[in-house]
Amino acid sequence: MQTIRVGMGFDVHRLVAGRAFWLGGIQIQHEKGLQGHSDADALIHALCDALLGAAGLRDIGFHFPDTDETYKNIDSKILLKKTMELLRSESYELGNADVTVCAEAPRLNPHIPSMKVCLSETMQVAPDAISIKATTSEKMGYVGREEGIAVYATVLIYKNEIL
Repeated sequence: MQTIRVGMGFDVHRLVAGRAFWLGGIQIQHEKGLQGHSDADALIHALCDALLGAAGLRDIGFHFPDTDETYKNIDSKILLKKTMELLRSESYELGNADVTVCAEAPRLNPHIPSMKVCLSETMQVAPDAISIKATTSEKMGYVGREEGIAVYATVLIYKNEIL
């Protein structure tokens, strides 16, 4: 028998001067970066929330609280690796992840292949298990004004169970 579960994650971060722009585990050159307690990689944070939610393991803030100095400026790939360890400790594995990044700038499409490789290596899954898409908000709202970005992630996880 196989248990299949779906999870959805969402994250937003402000764009601010003086910070590096990390997304999907890679650093992208941009005049602004994402503000946050960690490296503020909103893609990885949304992905972690989707994975944890699918497994019924609460959310990223529960496991890696921004009130804990251990996670101050931490590389979000470490959080993703620990999230995958939590899932695997419950016998879950990733089926696939589908991620949409909503940002006016920088242009993300050229960076998607590198993000997929980085994430697949961090998660120890095949690159084709991860889909990343980029879109804009057509100059509307906080994303359109380039005040921040938003990321949506959906995952399918499964567990093979012996009857």
